[in-house]
Amino acid sequence: MRRFAARAALACLSTAAAAAVLTCPASATALSVPAGGASRTAVTAALNPQTLADLDTSMRGEAYANASYTFYAAQADRESLPATARLYRKTASVELDEHFREEADLAGVVGTDADNLRDAISGETYETNTMYPTFARQAAADGDHDAAALFTEIAQDEARHLAAFRAALEVVETGRGRIPAPPPVDTVQVPAGGPQVHSARTLANLDTAMHGEALAHARYTLYADHAADHLPALARLFRGIAQVELREHFAGEAVLYGLVGTTRANLTETIAGERYEARVMYPTFARRADAIGDHQAARLFRHNAVDEAGHARAFQRMLNHPH
Repeated sequence: MRRFAARAALACLSTAAAAAVLTCPASATALSVPAGGASRTAVTAALNPQTLADLDTSMRGEAYANASYTFYAAQADRESLPATARLYRKTASVELDEHFREEADLAGVVGTDADNLRDAISGETYETNTMYPTFARQAAADGDHDAAALFTEIAQDEARHLAAFRAALEVVETGRGRIPAPPPVDTVQVPAGGPQVHSARTLANLDTAMHGEALAHARYTLYADHAADHLPALARLFRGIAQVELREHFAGEAVLYGLVGTTRANLTETIAGERYEARVMYPTFARRADAIGDHQAARLFRHNAVDEAGHARAFQRMLNHPH
């Protein structure tokens, strides 16, 4: 099952995948720390590196679930299953606004506006100059020309995002100039369907890219929230690019990947993923965190495991009685 396999394998992401999803820089500060506050190093110094790695893995899973559920909800709408669509949207919100946000807070993901922009610049630079051009060349070599064209188009988008973030950073650091307006969002619909590529390598690259776009969407959403009160123009830029990452880039890749199936198939995969997190991933992370003294992280992992078990039960009820 695609989603279950993807979420179960998060701990084994390749080096390229890890870079693609915007690895948090050492300079980032905690969500609750204002500009000029304690450094991320100070905030997370008490956390064991294993706990930080487990938080990173879980954040990737939550971001991907949020993105996937957004498009599963749209498929349920197309099948005239409004209750299922509502459940998907509600759960997607929990994955982003509760689980991802709380894990990011504990991991110290969000920092000053300048830190957040530098993190975004690092990720966009990698995607623009390395990841997407490499994926495009590989797809072309494998005969997956639609994927090659999409990867090339997204690389160009990311270059524009990179330029906008660089311009915004100059404004934040100097106090001069204007933060760029957010780009328009060209929404892509993701209908049910199988993979539209031939090569296993292209399929794997699409999976890597989707995880990167989902995490970028989640991180930029938090960066936007951080900037909203004191720098609304920066919040609008982060929020606008977050929507491009989700509704254009992730969505376009999801079409070629064949992410969305019938609602029945989507529910089956969703239940497997939620059960994995509830029964295996989060309990394992909680035990590890407790064993090394990171009890706050352990409590959060256990809380999220209970939530995911509830999600699995709710989705199972929908599978038994779709409506």
